[in-house]
Amino acid sequence: MRVTRETLIRLAKETTQARAYNDKDILAAYLIGSLLTDDPFLGGVTDIDLVFVTAGNPKRTREIVKLTGDFHVDITYHARAEYNPARELRVNPWLGPEIYAPMLIYEREKFFDFVQAAVRGGFEFNGPALTLQRCRTLLSHGRGVWTDLLSVEKTGPAEVAHYLKSVYHAVCAVGELNAGNPLAERRLLLDFPTRAAQADRAGMAAGLIGLLGGHNLAEGIPAEWIPDWQAEFTSAAETGKADPRIHTARLAYYRKSFDAMLASDNRLAPLWPLLHTWTLAASVLPEEKTHGWQAACAELGLTGGGFGEKVEGLDSFLDEVEILLDEMAAANGLETSTSL
Repeated sequence: MRVTRETLIRLAKETTQARAYNDKDILAAYLIGSLLTDDPFLGGVTDIDLVFVTAGNPKRTREIVKLTGDFHVDITYHARAEYNPARELRVNPWLGPEIYAPMLIYEREKFFDFVQAAVRGGFEFNGPALTLQRCRTLLSHGRGVWTDLLSVEKTGPAEVAHYLKSVYHAVCAVGELNAGNPLAERRLLLDFPTRAAQADRAGMAAGLIGLLGGHNLAEGIPAEWIPDWQAEFTSAAETGKADPRIHTARLAYYRKSFDAMLASDNRLAPLWPLLHTWTLAASVLPEEKTHGWQAACAELGLTGGGFGEKVEGLDSFLDEVEILLDEMAAANGLETSTSL
């Protein structure tokens, strides 16, 4: 069966109609993510990112639904109350971009137009004032997580996951300056160089690779890492305790994108999704079942004595992001961090 963008959008609508028919708590549903782009496929695969808005508190926050071996639906649940007050979503770095330009595919009662109008109306959503507020929120979150890392004595999966969370918030604070949307997990190292260059910080792309330990991989990602990652990913998914992203239905979604990127000129491009998902998997496995993750992190300098150096490097990266945001504020006659 030939799967196209149009095929997956049709499946998104069919899935939503079936769910809404059986669950009267679903008020609305909209499509986000890669299917809103002209070329959503990476390694020949993509997923269907749906958001279900519920009248009350949802029973879960995220659900993965397998369609075929290569394709799945990734459903995020939000309670209607999360969109109140709607005007404040303009400065929310996650929900704001999400509601600004999705594809509405279902609505039981009037919801979407009102919320979207509140996000788009008044001050320009992509103007410097609101953009800076969203990016400063991301930077603040990243800096807060970094502070927690200063007291780390022993480095394991939980600490590395915390470190990566800070890195992600920092790069999204740069990424949202011009594009408006947070960086997608699989494409992070593919898209960040362009977004950094748009912010006149092209050198930050190399800085990000350094934070991930990529400069230690002169020959690219070692071949043995991929099967080791797959084995530990699968084991973690089978525990039923892992982050929703660690799901057997998502195995091909990651693996095929890794293979495609490794076959390209940018052999370090898979490093972020590989390391991030591997760390989430290792977080729910016994230490004796994470030998592959341990070896990879040791080579990247993310455990042992190297972790402190990475935290110092992250401090400098966060400082550079703050300087960038201050420069943008000053250029637009807005308050800088020193005047807030």
